[in-house]
Amino acid sequence: MGAPVHGALLFLVLLLAGAAAAEETSPQEPALPSAGAGAGAAAGINSNSVLVALLDSHYTELAELVEKALLLQTLEDAVGKHNVTIFAPRNEALERDLDPEFKRFLLEPRNLKSLQALLLYHVLPSRLPSASWPAASHPTLSGDEVELAAAGDGAMRVGHAAVTRPDAVLRPDGVIHGIERLLVPRSVQEDFNRRRSLAAISAVLPTGAPEVDPRTHRLKKPAPPVPPGAPPVLPIWDAMAPGPSIAPAPAPGPGSGKHHFDGHSQVKDFIQTLLLYGGYNELADILVNLTSLATEMGRLVSEGYVLTVLAPNDEAMARLTTDQLSEPGSPENILYYHMIPEYQTEESMYNAVRRFGKVRYDTLRLPHKVVAREADGSVKFGQGEGSAYLFDPDIYTDGRISVQGIDAVLLPPDDTKAAPTGAPDRKPPAVTSTKKKSKLRRGKLLEATCQMAGILGQRSRFASCQ
Repeated sequence: MGAPVHGALLFLVLLLAGAAAAEETSPQEPALPSAGAGAGAAAGINSNSVLVALLDSHYTELAELVEKALLLQTLEDAVGKHNVTIFAPRNEALERDLDPEFKRFLLEPRNLKSLQALLLYHVLPSRLPSASWPAASHPTLSGDEVELAAAGDGAMRVGHAAVTRPDAVLRPDGVIHGIERLLVPRSVQEDFNRRRSLAAISAVLPTGAPEVDPRTHRLKKPAPPVPPGAPPVLPIWDAMAPGPSIAPAPAPGPGSGKHHFDGHSQVKDFIQTLLLYGGYNELADILVNLTSLATEMGRLVSEGYVLTVLAPNDEAMARLTTDQLSEPGSPENILYYHMIPEYQTEESMYNAVRRFGKVRYDTLRLPHKVVAREADGSVKFGQGEGSAYLFDPDIYTDGRISVQGIDAVLLPPDDTKAAPTGAPDRKPPAVTSTKKKSKLRRGKLLEATCQMAGILGQRSRFASCQ
């Protein structure tokens, strides 16, 4: 019994001696610094800082703006140098009370400098608690000065904002006061007004494919300055030679003999679209039953012409009086005034009136033209009580026919002389588009024609009159 115990003790002593030798031969690893000491030395901001209190306080909207404006490092440097005073607007002032357009302006990446100036306008490079509130102007970190005021009853103000929560947060390196609204410096307000002004909006020419001079078949370059009396840059024969066109091949024009386009099928398609769209049944009825305009439009489109139809809806057609329809040829004259021999869409017409202010479009009722201008974010045709707004855009924009819905019937100036001259301008419709299906009913123009045929004792050639 004694021999095994003695052997076990000897084995234990040898094991401890080997472990000690291995520990002496292993290299020494450097000791890691503590986490708290390393963070404090690297950032220079401790957990009791006013900047940490701002990020953790209930002023979450302001804290998010500070992070989006990339101002954390700037505020850390300011807190490391001296005490600061922060005016923090309440969350409601930044969520609901702030103008959405101004907020969108601040959050755009190109306006980062304005956002930084706005936020730094809320930080003073000194400690100003409520006990030592001065009634004077004080410089801010943005470079502008803010006016501080105190009333007799103890109320404090910063610019146009009242201090609602004085000494909301007190820290050794700063203080935070809660205010009722956002402070906007004059420089940021001027920058916002400049961006919003239409005078600051400039057209930018598109940079697409290089342009080729059809006369020389070379890329166009900016012409060098020509001294007075110098000969022309191009010889006269090159200037007169009609070079090949680089534009796409045009559609078959009038009298070309290449009637590849089936205009009659497209006119049928466009009239069927009016019926399915709803609200333009009287216009379709007039085109098909009361006049021969559908056939004429098909012939024009087959020959290569393009048309834009300003289509009055059923409510506008119902406002026509019997006197306006009693004269022979009045349906054709009215509809001819609503057809423009150009291919226009809502975008092209709106861009034109925005750029030029007023545009005159030719109509098929020569020599009368229809005037278009920009009004209330839409296109308005005519003026006064005889005006119409574009409120159903691009009903049909296929091939060579474009249909734009309007809310009134347009009449040439000669037909509107009886209207009062001092009539106020019409207001735009409350609903800018409609998809309601109206009942298929015969138009007032067709009814007037049938009545005239009965009075004259003639048999009408329209089957619908029977």
